[in-house]
Amino acid sequence: MEPQPRYDSPPPGCPAHQGGATEEQYEYESVPLYGEEFAADPQSFYTYLRQFGPAAPVELSPGVEATLVTDYAAALHVLQNPERFSKDARRWADLKEGRIAEDSPVLPMLGYRPNALFTDGAEHMRLRQAITDSLARIDAHRLSRHVERVSTYLVSQFSHRGTVDLLTEYARMLPLLVFNELFGCSPEIGDRLIYGTSGIFDGGVDADSANKELSAALQELIAAKRANPGEDVVSWLMEHSSQLSDEEMIHQLVMLISAGMEPQRNLIANGLQLILSDDRYSGGQFGGALLVEDALDAVLWDAPPMANYAPHYPVQDTDLMGVPVEAGELLLISFAAANSDPALPSARHTLSKRAHLAWSAGPHACPAKDPAQLIAVSAIEKLLNQLPDIELAVPEESLVWRPGPFQRGLTSLPARFAPVRPTRPQASSGGAGAGVNGGSNVPTSKPGKGSVWSSFLAWWRV
Repeated sequence: MEPQPRYDSPPPGCPAHQGGATEEQYEYESVPLYGEEFAADPQSFYTYLRQFGPAAPVELSPGVEATLVTDYAAALHVLQNPERFSKDARRWADLKEGRIAEDSPVLPMLGYRPNALFTDGAEHMRLRQAITDSLARIDAHRLSRHVERVSTYLVSQFSHRGTVDLLTEYARMLPLLVFNELFGCSPEIGDRLIYGTSGIFDGGVDADSANKELSAALQELIAAKRANPGEDVVSWLMEHSSQLSDEEMIHQLVMLISAGMEPQRNLIANGLQLILSDDRYSGGQFGGALLVEDALDAVLWDAPPMANYAPHYPVQDTDLMGVPVEAGELLLISFAAANSDPALPSARHTLSKRAHLAWSAGPHACPAKDPAQLIAVSAIEKLLNQLPDIELAVPEESLVWRPGPFQRGLTSLPARFAPVRPTRPQASSGGAGAGVNGGSNVPTSKPGKGSVWSSFLAWWRV
């Protein structure tokens, strides 16, 4: 009988640390990716998982099993072979066979929706082409100017205090306001989109109410653009030769919002965290000898905003570089683990900056990576220009990362600086926008006078 391989001890939170299990007992047990231990040190988990091959069993939440691809070459193989690995979540065997609870917290990220993210073949090509062609019409200079305006507005709301949570008051709010501009939102519709999006992704309001508000606002936005199109992403999607129906429009817009909010927030916050804590970026105009682009490149390699995602489903039983996977099994790509694969050469960061997988790869690679990068660079540069003495208000090691299997994001990013007199009047308080002045920024009531988007528009016109 062949001797059983021995494995290094798993990190805290793995099954072997619960009840004194032996190596044989935990050899094939799923490793949980949703606890505080994983959030605090995910690389230790990835190192442990690599011992089982290019992919290993994990648990995304209690009762939700998946196979996590941690090997760079295996990840590319899955991402670049849609004929063998489908994106259609209707193939998910555990869900079809009733093994996933309807109220599972990870189901909203994994369940099927008729958008470009969860479709294959000709239907995917039709939906994706409408998105890529519309995003390609975004004028980079116009987008950069709008990011600067939003940044100036947000900084003016807290600059007099000398303290700020850069996550909730800056990195989270900036993409929300930028998307309203890209979508060509009126003040009233824009406020409702922010309320709905915040309720779905950040809590603090009734999630069901927020979802209904978001859907209703998008329906009104689509109707408004059908009647009076403009120079915005929504109008361009409507004009596209793919001829999207109103229902298809809603699903694609929700996908764009979902893909743009959480990853963009984390990219900006993680970039700021690195710049404010790493001596290579401290001092000088933007931090040091290295530029903001270099900091973001390091984040995309080492702490990608979406660490584990890109769900795929084998169309038949197959072998993934030595790991057997069954048809309909949930495969997730660990962008973070693949980027840190020991098999990659150490010079990968400097010699091939775009070789990381933070934007995914293959036919489902992120279509918005160029505007997303531009938004992040502009947001960070503008903030550092306005508050050149800003620094972390707490030791770097005390920062806390949010638990969860998918994202790599902080719970907060406290900073301090010398108070600065706002260059324009602060937005009026009240309604959903009251948090902009008060610090939480999570809309807790339905939009009304003084809400975030309308307040920004009123502020900018002063």
